[in-house]
Amino acid sequence: MTTNVSKLAEIIRKRGPIKKIGVLGMGYVGIPAAALFADAPQFEKVYGFQRDSKSSGYKIAMLNRGESPLKGEEPGLEDLLKKVTSQGKFSCTSDFSKIRELDAVTLSIQTPFLNKEDLLPDFSALFEGVRNVGRNLTPGMLVVLESTITPGTTSGIACEILEDESGLVAGDDFALAHAPERVMVGRLLRNIREHDRIVGGIDATSTKRATELYSPVLTLGKVIPMTSTAAEVTKTAENTFRDLQIAAINELALYCEAMGINVYDVRTGIDSLKGEGITRAMLWPGAGVGGHCLTKDTYHLERGVQMLGKDLLDYPTGEPSLYVLARRINDFMPSHMFRLTKEALERAGRPMKGAKIALLGWAFLSNSDDTRNTPAEPYRDLLVKEGAVVRVHDPFVAEYPGVPLVPTVDVALKGADAVIIFAGHHQYRTLDAKEIRKVSGRKHPVIIDGRNMVDPDAYIREGFVYKGIGRGDKNEHAIVDV
Repeated sequence: MTTNVSKLAEIIRKRGPIKKIGVLGMGYVGIPAAALFADAPQFEKVYGFQRDSKSSGYKIAMLNRGESPLKGEEPGLEDLLKKVTSQGKFSCTSDFSKIRELDAVTLSIQTPFLNKEDLLPDFSALFEGVRNVGRNLTPGMLVVLESTITPGTTSGIACEILEDESGLVAGDDFALAHAPERVMVGRLLRNIREHDRIVGGIDATSTKRATELYSPVLTLGKVIPMTSTAAEVTKTAENTFRDLQIAAINELALYCEAMGINVYDVRTGIDSLKGEGITRAMLWPGAGVGGHCLTKDTYHLERGVQMLGKDLLDYPTGEPSLYVLARRINDFMPSHMFRLTKEALERAGRPMKGAKIALLGWAFLSNSDDTRNTPAEPYRDLLVKEGAVVRVHDPFVAEYPGVPLVPTVDVALKGADAVIIFAGHHQYRTLDAKEIRKVSGRKHPVIIDGRNMVDPDAYIREGFVYKGIGRGDKNEHAIVDV
């Protein structure tokens, strides 16, 4: 790869402003991004590229009707899709040859890990997308990777694939950058508009062209330019830090349970200290961490330093990575939920084998349909392994491979020995202790609160055996006969 900036800058100058854009990957990142690009007056046409596969080909027709295939609450998304499709500014296609018509292409394709222990990422889907772009690449085009990737990927293997497939040279003939997504399900449009956008090109011309692409969709946010590798580290590190913060409060919750105190009282006390130079990024404990990002971005960061700086890294000899330890703490929380469930059932005089469990919440995020790496799955697996009968309900999730879901809360609760709140869906905040005990038909039903959703005393008064994450003040309460 050479960096003859003047040549690329001249090609782009002759090509003119970005008018036509392609977005590869019609998921939680690609769909709102494509809609916002299409809504910007600076751009004429946006294509969403989606493989016409058995599992996700249905998205093409839905999107072309202006319908969102995302089932959770996404304020404004479907209205925006209807607007841009009716205007003819956005359409979805499986014809990757249309890439040749475009000025800029972004890729928003998942990058999971095959093996976390060996730091082996699965870039197969992303690299298939990169190859499709490379086969249709034209001089002056901008290619942007939005997927979270191992540091060094953009200027390394992704660049090599594009050059091999196209016969063009990055930095001379086309622009290449990394601009990582920074969105959360449930607020996709708002996040893209309002969050600052990290933009890292392989050279200054690429960074400038990518800035031109993203600036029109930003409202409160601004572009923060840097190198492509720095952008990759920024994305992986910010998710790693969030995972670390969650692990810190989860560990504190476990400590508080052991010491018989309420972690939420402690959290309020810590968070109350305000003033210049004081920062307390206190997040919330919970039943586990899921999603596509936090569960694997730590491993991208770890792989990055192994690839780019292993021989230069100065770190305490023999000590494990703080970030990987945090990841393991968060992975442990479903197992802790299982322990709370087993202990509570024992207090209620009910063995785990044959117990009827109402598992409320399958999505990993409240008020969302996103089930990627849901921590409810390993928890359910532990229950099933012990012989429990599990009924899963989620108001936003209709189906999941290998896991039957019941259509209503009442179906899940009927005859339940234990009720487990695993996701913080607003529907579960209105549950009534008296009504649940009646529907369950149990003298002392169990309730396990993994998201601090219920008032413990209201359930204890109704004869429930209560346990909650971080609720050491309540977890050994006296059982009330009603």
